[in-house]
Amino acid sequence: MVPEYKIFINGEWRTSPRKLQVKSPFNGEVVGEVYLASPDDLEDAVISAQKAFEETKKLPSYKRAEILEFISNEIARRKEEFSQMITKEMGKPILFSRAEVERAIFTFKIASEEAKRINGEIIPLDLASHSEGRFGFVRRFPIGVILAITPFNFPLNLVAHKVAPAIASGNPIILKPSSQAPIVSAMLAEIIEKSGYPTGGFNLVPCKSDEIELLVRDDRIKMVSFTGSSEVGWRLKSIAGKKKITLELGGNAAVVVEPDANLDYAIKRIALGSFGQAGQSCIAVQRIYVNEKIYDEFEKQFVEETKKIKVGNPFEPDTIVGPMIDENAAMKTENWVNEAIQNGARILIGGKRNGTFYEPTILVDVKPDMKVSCQEVFAPVVTLEKYRYFEEAIEKVNNSRYGLQAGVFTSDYKKIFYAFEKIEVGGVIINDYSTYRIDHMPYGGVKDSGFGREGIRYAIQEMTEMKLLVLNFI
Repeated sequence: MVPEYKIFINGEWRTSPRKLQVKSPFNGEVVGEVYLASPDDLEDAVISAQKAFEETKKLPSYKRAEILEFISNEIARRKEEFSQMITKEMGKPILFSRAEVERAIFTFKIASEEAKRINGEIIPLDLASHSEGRFGFVRRFPIGVILAITPFNFPLNLVAHKVAPAIASGNPIILKPSSQAPIVSAMLAEIIEKSGYPTGGFNLVPCKSDEIELLVRDDRIKMVSFTGSSEVGWRLKSIAGKKKITLELGGNAAVVVEPDANLDYAIKRIALGSFGQAGQSCIAVQRIYVNEKIYDEFEKQFVEETKKIKVGNPFEPDTIVGPMIDENAAMKTENWVNEAIQNGARILIGGKRNGTFYEPTILVDVKPDMKVSCQEVFAPVVTLEKYRYFEEAIEKVNNSRYGLQAGVFTSDYKKIFYAFEKIEVGGVIINDYSTYRIDHMPYGGVKDSGFGREGIRYAIQEMTEMKLLVLNFI
């Protein structure tokens, strides 16, 4: 019997006339059926969240911390269940699914701590003679109902990055999970239901993407937090009106490898960052720039390292590359690579599709205007190019509409700080791949990669409003 997963609104589990069948991209098996929210359900979710705000905004710090600690502990207790479901519904190799669950445990744990230190400050205002005897008291307040829209590629931890800071800051949240991987969110809702967060403070509304736009336009929603494609994100911003919005969008991340780099380490990290979980990460390595002095050796070793990567059954613990999310994604990758080949690019390794699987692929002789270079490939495909001068490499990195993260392998501190100053991204990672992230760091991008920051403390700042109290001691 196929398991069913319900809508969660105002503390109640609901069904509806419509259901979504979730199939494994690995073998096509039906993982479960998820009920889809109707426009009436969405309205109920907003009303219940508004009512809950009267409670959530009054929750003391210790209580919010206890709720988040409970959620973290319950995910840990069900760790393998969550890991297996991530692999089932979106095909992520179990190695990475388990790592994602560990990260979600950490994310809620850190949020529990941050809930206790949403600090304000005292500002002396007597900087001019007319303001003697006055002090300013600054405090952050929760803003109200938050709408979270999340993608398929990290169906637990990217949800955690919206839900955890919302709870930590005392805001109610409505979650619209990815239609390609919604079941993990339903499992998380089961935990939140028992956590003690006020009824209506968390609502789960699986629905079609165009239907959620009703809430994006709704003035009762005070903030939209979206992670997904650039095209969808900028469209949502255009219809969101005056509400706050944070966008964590796409990328085509680059790494630069200098002659003084630890080549063995760099190659292993770049291969993992390029091809792990089929490259389906917005900070996966997509463009590799290698100094001409070490290029030939790098290319040779990188191809050999790529040959070692296991492609196949995502439930086997040594698999690095599993299926892509669906066959359409694999076919798009195939078309982009073929188009590049027709226009002069060469394949060093890979380049073949088998159903939802696409081989780890290295391309050379790629032109900057080819889709595999200038757009987000979101697949196990990288381009490899040599450069002469470090400044030239940085220019190549910046020749992109995206700006999320970049990696630089060097021990030269002048070059490190040159890269930090000049690269147009939200995060510069030294001596590691662009794919590096730990969940309390500020994370977000510039240009078409969006704006605003996640990372619990930074997300809390986005989800709160600063208010000033002026005291005049007359």
